[in-house]
Amino acid sequence: MKLLLLFLLIVNTLFATNESFSNSKKELRKIYRDHQRTIYCDCKYNYKNKKNMIDKKSCGYIPRNKYTKKGKLNIRANRIEFEHVVPAENFGRQFSCCWRNGDAQCVTSKGKHYKGRKCCTKVNKQYRIMQADMHNLFPAIGELNADRKNYKYDFELPTQGQFGQCEFNVLFKQRRARVREEIRGVIARDYLYFHKRYGMKLSKQEFKKYQAWNKEYPPSEWEVERNNRIAKVQGNKNSFIEDF
Repeated sequence: MKLLLLFLLIVNTLFATNESFSNSKKELRKIYRDHQRTIYCDCKYNYKNKKNMIDKKSCGYIPRNKYTKKGKLNIRANRIEFEHVVPAENFGRQFSCCWRNGDAQCVTSKGKHYKGRKCCTKVNKQYRIMQADMHNLFPAIGELNADRKNYKYDFELPTQGQFGQCEFNVLFKQRRARVREEIRGVIARDYLYFHKRYGMKLSKQEFKKYQAWNKEYPPSEWEVERNNRIAKVQGNKNSFIEDF
């Protein structure tokens, strides 16, 4: 019994400091095995259908761009990507030596400096842990993930039309995204979790907004189940879901 407890402690410690974004995505595919729904549009999807993962009819999703600027088929409109709801660039800003200016270790063989996610992933363990945190990763249509970029979430509710019947809007000039009410609580508890666990800064306005959303939109059964499943793999829970 003591050996079993020791083994579980070691396993939990290892997962609690998971640094692999790729491994996190693999585990999340298992976690979502019986709940394959996208976060923004609530579309059904099938991860095994590599050519077209999205069941567009299930949610009325119509791609904003059927083709890319180069005239090629927009494949991101047909696939699932795991979206960082708290954008990697946003929490990466606290690692300014890597994100803004590059790092001495982030140099190509030709002497060119690089920065951003590529640099932070290479040189900063804490960044890798945050990037791989499964509590912050949600299945989303690739096109929506690309369009949302690192934009903040807006106070206003979305309308249909930009992506068919999907209630999701990207305001490119304002650098904002609008999401349906059903996921406001999910988003709020994710941001509050990152604020508490990693000390990620939130403005007073954002903090008040997410506190309000957290209270107004309680966790669903799936959100609680997802939290429990991630804890079994990663070794920790989102306390804003657990203690609701």
